[in-house]
Amino acid sequence: MPAFRQVGEKQLPQEVVFMAWSPKRDLIALANRAGEVLLHRLANFQRVWSLPPNENTGKEVTALAWRPDGKILAFGLTDTKRIILCDVEKPESLHSFSVDLSITYMHWMEVTEESSVLTSFYNAEDESNLLLPKLPALPKNYSTTAKIFSEEKSDEIMKLLGDVRLNALVLGGSSGFIEIYAYGMFKIATVTGVAGSCRGLCLSSDLKSLSVITEIQDSSDSEAEITYFQLDTSLLSSYLPEVTRMARKFTHISTLLQYIKLSLTCMCEAWEEILMQMDSRLTKFVQEKNTTTSVQDEFMQLLLWGKASLELQALLMNQLTVKGLKKLGQSIESSYSSIQKLVISHLQSGSEALLYHLSELKGMALWKQKYESLGLDASGIEEAITAVGSFILKANELLQVIDSSMKNFKAFFRWLYVAMLRMSEDHVLPELNKVMTQKDITFVADFLTEHFNEAPELYNRKGKYFNVERVGQYLKDEDDDLVSPPNTEGNQWFNFLKNSTHLKESPLLFPYYPEKSLHFVKRQMEGVIDQCLQKPADVIGKSVHQAVRMSLYKTSQSEDSTPQLFKLPFLWNDKTSNIHYVLFTMLENSISKIYILRRHTDTSRSVSNGILAVDFGNFLNNSINESSDSRCYSCLDAHFYDDETVTVVLKESVEQEGKERVLAQLPLSSVYTDEDQDREFIWDSTKRLDEQSGEISTRTVFLENQWRVLENMKAQYVSVNGIRKVSCVLSSNLRHVRVFEMDVEDDGEVEEEEEEETTQIAAGEPDELHQSGDNQDNVCGASAEELPDETEEHESSLDP
Repeated sequence: MPAFRQVGEKQLPQEVVFMAWSPKRDLIALANRAGEVLLHRLANFQRVWSLPPNENTGKEVTALAWRPDGKILAFGLTDTKRIILCDVEKPESLHSFSVDLSITYMHWMEVTEESSVLTSFYNAEDESNLLLPKLPALPKNYSTTAKIFSEEKSDEIMKLLGDVRLNALVLGGSSGFIEIYAYGMFKIATVTGVAGSCRGLCLSSDLKSLSVITEIQDSSDSEAEITYFQLDTSLLSSYLPEVTRMARKFTHISTLLQYIKLSLTCMCEAWEEILMQMDSRLTKFVQEKNTTTSVQDEFMQLLLWGKASLELQALLMNQLTVKGLKKLGQSIESSYSSIQKLVISHLQSGSEALLYHLSELKGMALWKQKYESLGLDASGIEEAITAVGSFILKANELLQVIDSSMKNFKAFFRWLYVAMLRMSEDHVLPELNKVMTQKDITFVADFLTEHFNEAPELYNRKGKYFNVERVGQYLKDEDDDLVSPPNTEGNQWFNFLKNSTHLKESPLLFPYYPEKSLHFVKRQMEGVIDQCLQKPADVIGKSVHQAVRMSLYKTSQSEDSTPQLFKLPFLWNDKTSNIHYVLFTMLENSISKIYILRRHTDTSRSVSNGILAVDFGNFLNNSINESSDSRCYSCLDAHFYDDETVTVVLKESVEQEGKERVLAQLPLSSVYTDEDQDREFIWDSTKRLDEQSGEISTRTVFLENQWRVLENMKAQYVSVNGIRKVSCVLSSNLRHVRVFEMDVEDDGEVEEEEEEETTQIAAGEPDELHQSGDNQDNVCGASAEELPDETEEHESSLDP
């Protein structure tokens, strides 16, 4: 009776380069060679969603990792050197950041250490929720937010905060690049001192040590050397409550910066190109008119005498038109109102919350006994607070410009609309036909004087002579100064500051940049905040030091074609016993043996049976003519299923036709027995491990019933999830997958499954592989190129 129950099988159209099970749900994430990230459900391996590659994010996925709560999926792209955090509910980026080098591996862990201080922090309600108003949900009627946010709720941006319990995303890349990001959002450590390109890493759940596997290659011709490093990260462990509080603040700040960025993007979208129509029409009028009269004088004559030149009449009646003027007026009012609401409700709220969290962080930095060792710098945070203050000032300036522009345009359009109706000899409504007061005339005259002056220097810069519309310049993401900065002449406060030498340098006053756009000040604010929060990452990173370095083995040239993300070694952290495990294979007499290396997370402590080799005895009884001694098994892939079990893919060392691959569960209790305790391996640090393999104790394991023959499949790799008790096996051609429930026996349900599959075929699901005898023979006899591709996928929602 075969162990494990098969629940899905599929041929995929693209080669899979990485797969990772969700820690909380029956979902598996895949990345393929085309740069696509896909999410599949366990049942029938049904696709939930796919995220195609694009120019903005990148096209070459090199790593995948799930946040421990299963709500966020992270993936790294080597071509753009970006990390993307994606919501499990929808295939859109919630947050992204750049790194300096290409990422080759990532690991997302959760801290399980408990203490009274941490417990009280975890259970306490966030004070910011009590003191700050709740941030308004971002509107979904803009394309930017509609892509990200679901229809039911639009506060997904706050999902980035996650649970209060500390978790960390550890990134490994080429040239010894290692960085640790608290909550996957903000960098808290830049680790140095590791050589080679990262092939695997694992941060212990008590934060005491970081295990790293690297591939060191001296030259392109030489074989690469696989090396194990154990780094001491005891500063993180010693200051765990402080690191957690600091990291939580960092994450709040980073989330708010993303909230402000999205709010500003919505504002840019609310501003429409139609608002520039007046500027372009007037510029064209200047270029085509034959008279020497200025545009301002033309409009002034119309205002004062009620008569327009023939050219101005042509401009107003033929190009602008009464209908066009009405539409332009409505667009300006609608657009400005939307931008005004976004500034007041979102931009200001987010900025004030940012100011609050930075002020709290400054208070923490002043508690030097607790936070100085972690690199928190009060002076740098003060600069960040000042930068946020400048951003708030600029947002308020934009509000004033919107307010005055709406008043000016309303009066101007009302006057011009009536004048154009009279020109066309149309009926003017009584409410519009009232006599303009002297105050109204003065108001429109001032507007014409200020906005309708021809500016040749502006034409050289922007290709237009006028800048009637003043709001759009604040939303341009440019380094150039504003075309029409606010007029501060006669402002009593500015004059007072100008004449006061003491107040000019006062730290209590936020700097003001009247010549710059809102986007420019926002970018400046982000740079200052990033710089002030960079110091802890440098300080913590320098405290990390190398405790152990072991050269394991040389890689063979034949491995070059294998996707790097599937190559062993595999790292695992046993949270209960605080032990790092390293799984890897080495060839011995043409048999690939599995080796298990154990290291305590406390680098000062050793572990008995620090390294063992495992041999698999004969457990297949379908070969009558072969003796049990002749059946030797090589390990193709191995992953920890849980703290007590390793899942392996095996093949017979002499591969012949009919020899099948095997999926098996290896209990550690059968490996670590009381035998041979006296024979402890003594490591010679001057040699590689493969040069000392003869001295390593070998355990021969006879598996009982925890194995299954993988018929008609050239299985090569496996991905497992012990929490959900599932595994996914991938073939050597990287396109054929099978999914198993590991704790269920396949007891007589095969016939029922075949009936269900027949029904599915009738229902039009041709992309599923079905377990008929003919089909199995066809797949078994096909080459990698001949295997049928999946031609159609059926997406499902995440709701069960």
